Amino acid sequence: MNQTKYIFVTGGVTSSLGKGIIAASLAKLLQARGYRTTIQKFDPYINVDPGTLNPYEHGECYVTDDGAETDLDLGHYERFLNVPTSQANNVTTGRIYLSVIEKERRGEFLGKTVQVVPHITNEIKDRMQLLGKSGDFDIVITEIGGTVGDIESLPYIESVRQLVWELGEHNGLVIHLTLVPYLAAAGELKTKPTQHSVKTLMESGIKADILVCRTEHEISDEIRNKLALFCNVKREAVIQSIDASTIYEVPNLMLEEGLDIVALKKLDLPKKAAPDLKNWNTFLRRLKHPKHVVNIGLIGKYVEMQDCYKSILEAFIHAGAANETKVNVISIHSEHIDATNIEEKLSGLDAILVAPGFGERGIEGKIEAVRYARENKVPFFGICLGMQMAIIEYARNIVGYPDANSTEMNDQTSHPVVNLMEEQKTITDKGGTMRLGAWKCDLKQDSLAYKIYGKETISERHRHRYEYNSNYVAQLQNAGLIASGVNPDTGLVEIIELEDHPFFIGVQYHPEYKSTVANPHPIFVNFVAAAVQAKKK
Repeated sequence: MNQTKYIFVTGGVTSSLGKGIIAASLAKLLQARGYRTTIQKFDPYINVDPGTLNPYEHGECYVTDDGAETDLDLGHYERFLNVPTSQANNVTTGRIYLSVIEKERRGEFLGKTVQVVPHITNEIKDRMQLLGKSGDFDIVITEIGGTVGDIESLPYIESVRQLVWELGEHNGLVIHLTLVPYLAAAGELKTKPTQHSVKTLMESGIKADILVCRTEHEISDEIRNKLALFCNVKREAVIQSIDASTIYEVPNLMLEEGLDIVALKKLDLPKKAAPDLKNWNTFLRRLKHPKHVVNIGLIGKYVEMQDCYKSILEAFIHAGAANETKVNVISIHSEHIDATNIEEKLSGLDAILVAPGFGERGIEGKIEAVRYARENKVPFFGICLGMQMAIIEYARNIVGYPDANSTEMNDQTSHPVVNLMEEQKTITDKGGTMRLGAWKCDLKQDSLAYKIYGKETISERHRHRYEYNSNYVAQLQNAGLIASGVNPDTGLVEIIELEDHPFFIGVQYHPEYKSTVANPHPIFVNFVAAAVQAKKK
């Protein structure tokens, strides 16, 4: 292909309709037809990135190989496409304005008055085409965050209007995702919210080429015809997106609806071969027909909102399917755990994962959960802060340092077994300054980590400021806490484990970020397998 084609996905009526899943599903179908496809997300909030946002505000912060802190939708993109994303795949209003202001300060606008149009919109359009101009992709799908009509989204909508016009016929199209609600009192689906949403979009100068209608009930032919007529789209371009039991069913549902066919027709592209979804459907079959069931406790402090641990929950789905096992994730708030109720809270679990996080809230509960898993030989997996809690627990209860702690929680501890990384000590800004992105790790042969990965050197994604204090590594290792993975450049301990335990491993990185449908993460796969074995005993 000589020219990259562009698809824009907007949303109306309400947030959380699933623009990211629709974008990922369409991308999956186009990829399965042989098109090189990527997805990017443009978020309307003024934060430069989501790295400083409370997880309760925006769900988890996803991290790419190149160290970008991004929206969690990029995790869906990678899990569906099995293709890494980058800094270019996620842009916020804050990043747009920061770039424009920096250019103005450098004098790049030659004294012009800097305005939303054309300066902000030009910056947005440049970012929208960045991946397309790389030559790596045939089709770029751009998801616009928020809903049409939001004041924050207006510059993005205007940029889409301009870009679709500039690209010319057959080079760009707009998919509008909207809601067709069911009113129980009337016993019928209502199209008026969709009509108003499309009208709002048209007031901004954009005509939707395809309507994707989120619904809890089947949309009749009569309603499809009505939507086509009143929303100014072709009948074939009214696509139903009905609730599914899992997000991984959506590509098949969109295939049945012909979303990819309509999109290719609008872009004047050949259909090529039918989508090859053989491996995808094998995964779905194993997911829907498990042979085993396990209960795994997720010990965290953001458990009230499932999006806070989205990548971990999805990694369990991938690993569960790989083991033909249904994984029931039992979320347990670490603030509600102490020595008096630990048995009651954790006794029915087949395995325990202590989740990542920041700050001292709920820390003692996490340490108690580690102790319980270690003493009762329950399969244990600690991620980032979870690994650090395992180090503290071991230092307190095995080595004999009762006040051992992380300086993140107590900078007066006499045994700082977890300490602020040396290069972090002079940093004052919080945004984008952690140890981020992919780093290498050398694995110790004959270790559990080496057995899991099957190779000597791995690369995993990080997001942390604190590390296992090197002054204590030898002492704790002599007491039985093995450092089985070390960064070859910094000497930072990346993995810890115990020998006299069915499965006990802690990692400083975030393996959940790299788990996809096509490549479930090996630690999660082995952890679920250990849970299955534990349940059989």
